[in-house]
Amino acid sequence: MKVHQTTITDLFVIEGTSHVDLRGSFARLFCKNALSKIIGNRSILQINYSLTNSVGALRGMHFQRAPHAEMKLVRCLRGKVWDVAIDLRPASPSYLRWHAEELTPASDRMLVIPEGFAHGFQVMEPDSELLYLHTSFYQPEFESGLRFDDPIFNIDWPLQVTDISKRDSNHPYISSSFTGVCI
Repeated sequence: MKVHQTTITDLFVIEGTSHVDLRGSFARLFCKNALSKIIGNRSILQINYSLTNSVGALRGMHFQRAPHAEMKLVRCLRGKVWDVAIDLRPASPSYLRWHAEELTPASDRMLVIPEGFAHGFQVMEPDSELLYLHTSFYQPEFESGLRFDDPIFNIDWPLQVTDISKRDSNHPYISSSFTGVCI
């Protein structure tokens, strides 16, 4: 596994390697030893899966507040997504900046999103599947989100948004009272 630092502090892309032969392929999706410099003493506590059917559908921008802030490791198992992370840590040099990665099964890439970031994605191929590894349990009372189309972020979504949940479309825009996400 190769670790690549993005232009945003503490946000990483992990590049894996698939071994292909006549039978098919084999890939290591996670290895705590290989990722120890990023993961530290965190443990994977929850693994989630999503299937999003329609092209242009968008999920996000989600995060959990302390004390249940979480690191997420996100990988595409089928299809193609535009995966976005926004740095919401007020003391970070990349505060309010975003980074996106196109994730596909063939790319063998995984986005590692640390605590204090919002996360979302847009589906670019039908029936796209994502696998999420989380370092904290889901706690609905600590869940939050921000608008995917907030002009402060100015995210360059690759497609017109064709489908979004009522909850995600009702997330707030950043206001003058927003102080970031403290972890």
